[in-house]
Amino acid sequence: MVHTFIGDLGHVFVIVAFVSAVIAAISYFKATSLDNVLSASAEMLAWKRYARVAFFIHALSVIGVVFSLFFIIYNNYYEYHYAWSHSSRNLPAHYMISCFWEGQEGSFLVWIFWQVLLGGLLIKVNKTWEAPVLTIFCLVQAFLLSMILGVVIPGIDLKLGSSPFILLKDYMGDIPVYKTNPDFIPEDGTGLNPLLQNYWMVIHPPTLFLGFAATLVPFAYCIAGLWKKQYKEWIRPALPWALFAALALGAGILMGGYWAYETLNFGGYWNWDPVENAVYVPWLILIGSIHTMISYRNSNTALRASIILVITTFILILYSTFLTRSGILGNASVHSFTDLGLSGQLLIYLLAFLFLALILLIFRWKDLPSEEGEVSVYSREFWIFIGVTVLGLAAFQVLAATSIPVYNKVFELFGIESQMAPPADQEEYYSKFQIWAGILIAVLSGIGQFYWWKKADKNKLWNALSIPLFITFGLSTLIILFGDLNKPTYILLVTTSIFSIVANGSIFLQVVKNNYRLSGGAVAHIGIAMMLIGILYSSGYSKIISLNNSGLIYSKEFSEEMNRDNILLWRNDPQKMRQFELVYEGQRFEGPDFPGYINKDYLFPTDDKTLYIAKRDIEYNGEVYYKKGDTVQVFPENTYYEVLFKDEDGDEFTLYPRAQVNPQMGLLASPDIKRFFDRDLYSHVSSIPVPDQEREWSETEIHKIKVGDTIIVNDYFAIFKKVSPIKYIPGVKLGDNDVAIVAQFLFLGKDEIHEAYPTYIVRLEEKITGFYPEIVEDLGVKIALQGVHPETDEFTFAVNTTQKDYIILKAMEKPLINVLWIGTLLLVIGLFLAILRRYNEFKKMRDKGMEMSVENKQKYVTN
Repeated sequence: MVHTFIGDLGHVFVIVAFVSAVIAAISYFKATSLDNVLSASAEMLAWKRYARVAFFIHALSVIGVVFSLFFIIYNNYYEYHYAWSHSSRNLPAHYMISCFWEGQEGSFLVWIFWQVLLGGLLIKVNKTWEAPVLTIFCLVQAFLLSMILGVVIPGIDLKLGSSPFILLKDYMGDIPVYKTNPDFIPEDGTGLNPLLQNYWMVIHPPTLFLGFAATLVPFAYCIAGLWKKQYKEWIRPALPWALFAALALGAGILMGGYWAYETLNFGGYWNWDPVENAVYVPWLILIGSIHTMISYRNSNTALRASIILVITTFILILYSTFLTRSGILGNASVHSFTDLGLSGQLLIYLLAFLFLALILLIFRWKDLPSEEGEVSVYSREFWIFIGVTVLGLAAFQVLAATSIPVYNKVFELFGIESQMAPPADQEEYYSKFQIWAGILIAVLSGIGQFYWWKKADKNKLWNALSIPLFITFGLSTLIILFGDLNKPTYILLVTTSIFSIVANGSIFLQVVKNNYRLSGGAVAHIGIAMMLIGILYSSGYSKIISLNNSGLIYSKEFSEEMNRDNILLWRNDPQKMRQFELVYEGQRFEGPDFPGYINKDYLFPTDDKTLYIAKRDIEYNGEVYYKKGDTVQVFPENTYYEVLFKDEDGDEFTLYPRAQVNPQMGLLASPDIKRFFDRDLYSHVSSIPVPDQEREWSETEIHKIKVGDTIIVNDYFAIFKKVSPIKYIPGVKLGDNDVAIVAQFLFLGKDEIHEAYPTYIVRLEEKITGFYPEIVEDLGVKIALQGVHPETDEFTFAVNTTQKDYIILKAMEKPLINVLWIGTLLLVIGLFLAILRRYNEFKKMRDKGMEMSVENKQKYVTN
């Protein structure tokens, strides 16, 4: 049965949301236009009420769209292309949330949803600015909703957006199955990208899109201020929102870095991928705009810089959206979206708001209040200007190289074939510039705080700086002497970061006693400095410890690095790796009803790849979860490889790196990490054996033997101990007249004895026989009982051998990476404290009716 109702309902909700956003934007525009006409206050109030009703309908419609799409995904309605292409029946419920925003349409919808919530909050907390700010808000909402409209304009055959509610047969109607069965529904979907099957991907994308949505708020205030000639007044209400946007966007970026660290096997948390760069650049500019806005709040300087930076931040958010969703980065990034035919709309979206902001800024530029007075080198404004310049240059360096695919497209439009290519070694290219930005930021964040809290008396300032400088040089000297710092830039970065921590720490101790909310800047700067130290050590001094010391080349098809930097682990064969002894103990599955990992050797497969039969009791911490013969549900997409680590002191721990052989993407490996106080041990599998169905077995050897006989299999002694009748075989239904026996073999391995239990069945009524072989994975042996000879008391066994189970593992040590994660936490805390402070300042001024200029505030209705 094709469930068309929910899809039709969702599509109607999209159309209503789009139309109501347009109506709300027009209504708020009318209300704003009438603000300056005192005699039109009643009409203005009517337009504002009308706009609120339209926005309320818009909000309900967006919620309806979200509900409809998630309902389709959660209920496995694979007649819809979006559910089929992003979900599957085997996914845990929490990963179905990730399915929601894996596709372009879903990601736009998350962005739209957050802006609905933020718009409603703006109406609640700031009615004075409601009309002009919500005009911009609703206009942006209309543009975003046009991306998921999925309608074709008659006459000109122009398609607007890509609908998430399109049926699979409408999207892929030319495939043969729909010609014979128009109501065909796939039994399962293609599934969620395996790299996204991580808990961080449940929260990272919505947090990042909350940051995207939040950057609209200061932009809307800025445009509203220029529009209504409130050139200075917009900064106070916009500042808390700019801080919130920095918090949300920064947290989203850091979550993405942690996801990459836990999920991707490139060995770190940042790879300078163009998609990563596309969100890093606007965050840098946003941080710069916050500092200039604070500067203006305190000294009436940097107003024009604040306007330019706030506008630039939002335009860069739109530009990053264009880069990642237009398909232009298809050959430059491993995780950009493919082009759904929306590149033209995205470009119009970007250019529309760019031209709107530029035209308005140009017309208002001459009216902006002038900034009088010369800025002294001993003023806090000077150091803020230098800091913002550094942030801007750092952002420009990343943006310029990331945009190379865009340059090529532009040249193509003029018939010029461009050969420009992104940097071959992205990490080296970006890092050699960004490390200097980090050094300067560390210095400025230390010195700038003293200029911020001290009076502009150079003697007092230098006296205050002398103690932090003395402590910094002392600590740095010890680290340089005993910390193996061997590069001048590394020495500079560590020294300046320590200075920033010490300087901001002293400021923190001074201000926190009076009001903890004033300490946000110092805490955030300490966090940044710790992040710089953590990044330097965890990346610059990462050490590969899985070196191949065997003298063997694993494969001629492997790269030199692969053969050199990985260790081969045979099943249950201990191997030495620096201070550790490693033992690969086999393959494991995860299951929805089991707290740990399930040994694959304890499971008998069925026709359903998600269901297995327990060969034996399966327990965890002494508690039996499955008895022999029970049906065991597993998540078959990923296989975990259990590796036991024992150090020289006898301490041990177990890691479970995972891997999946994906038909489209090949081997997808995700690391497992052991966290120590001063370092992480980061490990992932680089190669695994071929899947069971693709194994190559040796030619069959036939052995006709009696109980007690011994044979040699794959250089191991195998003793035929006994044969017993059985009444139950896991996964096999036996009739009342069927006869089944099981043979017991003991294989004498190097350090332990392995058991195998091949079974033999005789179905008397049907006069047929069958057998179920047993595989000893540790030895690479398959043995089957194929015949019974009661006249001679002999039994026929078929034996095949293959390469025993193994993995090739890469392991690295990442020193002081916890300093990075602690720094990110302090950065978030510092921004949160700054938000509290600036919101309280705004709230006090709002409650006193001092948001607008004296000459204009009477013209605004504040109901």
